[in-house]
Amino acid sequence: MPRRKKAKNDETVLAVDIDGVISLFGFDQTVTPGSGGPSGAPGEFHLIDGMLHCIALETGPRLERLTQLYELVWASGWEDRANDHLPGILGIPELPYLTFEGRARFGTAHWKLEALDEYVGKQPLAWIDDSLDESCYDWAGERSAPTLLVPTESDVGLLDLHVDALESWARDGFQPR
Repeated sequence: MPRRKKAKNDETVLAVDIDGVISLFGFDQTVTPGSGGPSGAPGEFHLIDGMLHCIALETGPRLERLTQLYELVWASGWEDRANDHLPGILGIPELPYLTFEGRARFGTAHWKLEALDEYVGKQPLAWIDDSLDESCYDWAGERSAPTLLVPTESDVGLLDLHVDALESWARDGFQPR
């Protein structure tokens, strides 16, 4: 899917991070090279661009549920590479994606704010990410449009409780949570 510079005007946007939301890390299982991964891992292991990623397969149906209420956009340092791998693994369509012009920094999310602003403008936005920091919450509080930040834990990622909260927020008229 080509990069879209602006969101569709009639849809609420859900910005979806990948690492720590779909590609899980920091869980207690160890991986022995050549073993195919631990049996107790929270996902399935895939070699993506030369790196082993533990992909939580339950995320595919959860994201599909959210397409009923949101325009999903990749908000990850993976940028366009997300569409090279994740749709086939998760069973979802390609998504528009944000670009960051080299600003990506692991362990924080504040470097995404400018690209999010450019993409969503004054539309309502929900954002799911494992690296939300104080600057992200300050930014969300200053936006004129309704904004919901949904933090995840990098070892479990997107759960049904997150999807339920996102669905409720959209259906209930973007009431603060």
